Formats: sequence, structure tokens, C-alpha cells
Amino acid sequence: MQTRNKIFDDLSQIMTNAMGVAQGAKDEAENAMKGLMDRWLADRDFVTREEFDAVRAMAQKAREENEALKARLETLEGKS
Repeated sequence: MQTRNKIFDDLSQIMTNAMGVAQGAKDEAENAMKGLMDRWLADRDFVTREEFDAVRAMAQKAREENEALKARLETLEGKS
């Protein structure tokens, strides 16, 4: 009976080690893929969401200022 328990203990230890190796390989593969994607995206010169929102706000402000200046110009032309 003692031999049988030793076999099960050894088998359990082997399975535990195999799961640890598999988890390590999974983590390493995920890190490699993340690094690859980060480099690929960096090479594409994509803008961040914050940069996009900032430029969009600047464009909106410029449009509003242009509309105000256009209205003022029309007012001044009407007085001539």
C-alpha cells in the first residue's frame, strides 16, 4: 500500500510541475505577443485617444471662432 501512495504522490508532483511549466509558457507567450503588438502599433504612428480628443477640441474651438468672425464681418459689411 505504501508503494501505491508513493506512485500517486509522484504522479501528482509530475502533474503539478507540468501545470506550472504550462502556465509559465502561457505567460511568456502572452508577454511576447503583447510586446509584438505594442511595437507594431508604435510603428504605425497611431495617435492616442487623449491626443485625438485634444485636436478635436481645438478644431471645434477654431470652427466656433471662425463662425463668430464671419458673423462679425457680415455685421461690419452691412454697416458700410
